[in-house]
Amino acid sequence: MANSPQSKKRARTAERRTAINKSRRSRIKTFIRRVEEAISSGDQSKAQEALKNAQPEIMRGVTKGVVHLNTASRKISRLAGRINAMSA
Repeated sequence: MANSPQSKKRARTAERRTAINKSRRSRIKTFIRRVEEAISSGDQSKAQEALKNAQPEIMRGVTKGVVHLNTASRKISRLAGRINAMSA
């Protein structure tokens, strides 16, 4: 258990930040799931639109420190590749 006032404050802050980061990660996952659902439905234009909406949300996770840049880029790239493969 935290003893000093500063360590108590850090514990409270960590708890708040954890909740915020958890909601951000959940939001990113939701956007990715929407893209994957559109891909599985076979509608390329709907999938393209979903990816267009998901990209800024994923990259916002990078700026907020929730996701690493390379991870976000990889996810976007793979989703885009799957959408482009639908037309071929």
